[in-house]
Amino acid sequence: MTDLQLGKQTPLPTSPDEAQLDRVPNPHADTDYVTRFVAPEFTSLCPVTGQPDFAHLVIDYVPGDWLVESKALKLFLGAFRNHGAFHEDCTVAIGKRLVAAIAPRWLRIGGYWYPRGGIPIDVFWQTGPAPAGLWIPDQGVPPYRGRG
Repeated sequence: MTDLQLGKQTPLPTSPDEAQLDRVPNPHADTDYVTRFVAPEFTSLCPVTGQPDFAHLVIDYVPGDWLVESKALKLFLGAFRNHGAFHEDCTVAIGKRLVAAIAPRWLRIGGYWYPRGGIPIDVFWQTGPAPAGLWIPDQGVPPYRGRG
């Protein structure tokens, strides 16, 4: 376990690379279950125009020995506010960084991005098949319909 940010005054990291993803021991490491984080107001920057991009992120994972500490996750996601990257890069990089930090049995991330240039972009990534027999709920985010 690293020196946790929990319980301390912690400034928002200036970039995702500088963000510390803390982990804590999983008290039920012998049991398969799903943990879900939803970030309905995720923000990053367009790497071309510098304009803000907005997404609704849904992260589901089956923990192994470690859980991601939620304050650290919030700070990590917040570090993207001034980070320029395409939707695909942001979504997949978040998933891969979580896998590197906590080594889950399974992880998936859905990035439901609001339209850029009139086209919504949804990005999905997962580590592989979910563990057999585990209930994996739908992410519950409908496709973007605009005013139609």
